[in-house]
Amino acid sequence: MAKITITVTNEEKEWLKYMTDFYGISLSNLIKKYSMEQLEDEYDKQVADIAYKRYKESGEKSYPIEDILKEFGGLNE
Repeated sequence: MAKITITVTNEEKEWLKYMTDFYGISLSNLIKKYSMEQLEDEYDKQVADIAYKRYKESGEKSYPIEDILKEFGGLNE
C-alpha cells in the first residue's frame, strides 16, 4: 500500500484530531474519506459541465419527459 505525506499547521493538526474524535475514525481514514468524496464530487461536476457545454454547442433540442411519455403512451391523459 502506498503512503502519502501531507504537511499541516499545528492548528490544522489540532482541528483534524478533533474531527477524528468527533467521527470516531483514524486520521488516515478521515482524510481519505473526505478528500476522496470531495474530489469525486468535483470530478462529477466538471464532467457534467463539459457534457452540458457540448450539448448546448450541438444545437440538439430536449423535450420534457411528459411530452415523450404522452407520445409513446406512457401517460394517461
